[in-house]
Amino acid sequence: MKPTYQLSLSVRDYECDMQGVVNNAVYQHYLEHARHEFLKLHGLDFAALTRAGIQLVVTRAELDYRASLTSGDHFTVSTRLEQESRLRFVFQQSITRDRDGKTMLDALITGTGVNAQGKPYLPEQLLPLLQASTART
Repeated sequence: MKPTYQLSLSVRDYECDMQGVVNNAVYQHYLEHARHEFLKLHGLDFAALTRAGIQLVVTRAELDYRASLTSGDHFTVSTRLEQESRLRFVFQQSITRDRDGKTMLDALITGTGVNAQGKPYLPEQLLPLLQASTART
């Protein structure tokens, strides 16, 4: 995957479960944080979009856990946005451990916009990002 955005993070003790590895649900927090930072980098603040009535929602999350992160691990979340259909976009994401470059997780996060009537749509604010992504592919 050719990332369009990379975010460096590290595992905090409280994110680990009794087995000493990052709890599976925490990975979704890492991915979501990277998506929000990706949008912010491109001038789209998730909270501001929501206040403006633009609801971006996840409709599907596919996560392939490859290996486990542990406390203190430094890692990078790579994020790429693409248009999947007329109404849907997809974030291709991966988490890689920094010390050895090992892929810990691959994810496809599918989303859409939902208007005030509850109908799915592709918000115009995302179009420049999706067009830029298509031009690079």
